[in-house]
Amino acid sequence: MNRTVLITGASVGIGKEIAKLFAEDGSNLVLVARNKAKLEAIAKEWKNKYEIKVEPIVVDLSKPGSAKSLYSTLAKKKIKVDVLVNNAGFGVNGEFAQNEYSLESEMVHLNIVALAELSHLLLPGILKSEVKVKGILNVASTAAFQPGPYMSNYYASKAYVLSLSEGLHYELKSHNVHVTCLCPGPTKTEFFDRADMNDNNLLKNEFLLASAEFVAQEGYDSFEKNKAIAIPGFLNSLLAQTPRITPRFLVRRIAALMNKG
Repeated sequence: MNRTVLITGASVGIGKEIAKLFAEDGSNLVLVARNKAKLEAIAKEWKNKYEIKVEPIVVDLSKPGSAKSLYSTLAKKKIKVDVLVNNAGFGVNGEFAQNEYSLESEMVHLNIVALAELSHLLLPGILKSEVKVKGILNVASTAAFQPGPYMSNYYASKAYVLSLSEGLHYELKSHNVHVTCLCPGPTKTEFFDRADMNDNNLLKNEFLLASAEFVAQEGYDSFEKNKAIAIPGFLNSLLAQTPRITPRFLVRRIAALMNKG
């Protein structure tokens, strides 16, 4: 039985690469993003290349009511989802008090509210699914393990994703439902463009930037094995653990230096 995988933020970056890996294993896809042209181009190419069903759905999940709208669309199309990949998300750089709150609010809605709502809406169907490997793959960040001055709200949103994922991993393991939280470090994607961070210090050192393909493979493999947390790369794994043993004032200072650029 071919499973059906829904991926949010599937038109570019990590989301697109994760979707490609599921396509390669024969899974049918539901690709969700804002960019209609990119989604339709990917769907057309992958239908022929992988001989699978690919359903592109254009939704802006940063808007209130978007998750329910997507769920209604799935019901109308009679699409049953076996795996949910919550990849869509973005960051806002700068001082929280100075940033436009409308943008901060959209980020929280996308990174937290839409992720939780989609998970809650689709889990009953996932629990009933008869495929061998089913569940939820959430994409967070190594930012989830620490506070992040000058991206305070973004770091907090990813901490929520990590905590929710770990809780669901434990709740659902007895139901044979996989839940994995992928926590990549800095990755070569459009993230820095959208966060207006193209002058960030991280971008000046190619050694610190992982490829979207590498991150996606780590997430896919970890989900199949039902690992609770996946941190791509040894250095990122090490850095994610250092806040536990480093004085908090120093953790805050280092993050601030990285984010201010």
